[in-house]
Amino acid sequence: MDIDHLRGWIGRTEDASDLVTPRLIESFAATFAPHLAPAPRGEAPLALHWCLAPPIAPMSALGPDGHPAKGDFLPPVPLPRRMWAGGRIETLAPLCEGDAVMRRSTIGDVTTKEGRTGALCFVAVQHEVSTPRGVALRERHDIVYRQASSLPAAAPVANAAPEPADLAWEIEASPTLLFRYSALTFNAHRIHYDLPYATTEEGYGGLVVHGPIQATLMLNIAATLAGTTTLALDYRGLSPLIAGGRFFVKARRSTAGSIRTWTEGSDGRRRMEGTARPL
Repeated sequence: MDIDHLRGWIGRTEDASDLVTPRLIESFAATFAPHLAPAPRGEAPLALHWCLAPPIAPMSALGPDGHPAKGDFLPPVPLPRRMWAGGRIETLAPLCEGDAVMRRSTIGDVTTKEGRTGALCFVAVQHEVSTPRGVALRERHDIVYRQASSLPAAAPVANAAPEPADLAWEIEASPTLLFRYSALTFNAHRIHYDLPYATTEEGYGGLVVHGPIQATLMLNIAATLAGTTTLALDYRGLSPLIAGGRFFVKARRSTAGSIRTWTEGSDGRRRMEGTARPL
């Protein structure tokens, strides 16, 4: 990789707009309820912003994995596999039904390192989401690109002892949940719906639960426990969560006033973790 060339994308911006429609709110709630933080009537559920203004590319402009081809806003990283690595989100004010939403995205950083499967490239994208009332949300989205893995599937491991939590939700990681979320976000990444591609081309043990599905649930469970929807969440992915069974979303208060939250597979191992703090 020519890292100097890729870092030339730092500072590049992109603007997008969308409308918070009643249909979108209803569809989102139908997908995630009852696992959403309470909100006043007319306010959009937390994390609905990931469904707004998705990249829309013609079929001819999609790469083999279903994502739009790189090299326009996102740098042309010459690695074929893309994953949602984590990030930080600050919910400053609610999105409301009928809001015209503007999002400004900026490439914040591009870095590389060596991982277990080879070279990794991290792209940090900063988002600022605004309504006519002002800035509603700030976010850093961390994307990681990696090489195609030739490693065999990991051997099964013994169940870990689940960590106690103050609040826990049990979720069915069904293909229907993945399909609905892909439809809400116009996400054509094939690891979420194309089982032969996910297992034979990318080496997963099955269909992969979206990173933002897990982050959506973590943000909402933290807000439920905190009693406020105005908070900051720092989170990161640990390992892929494979669909087909049930998983848990958990949260626990700390003595420092923050809330630790995580997703946990049926084997007791964490798949994503984060820390939320009221703002």
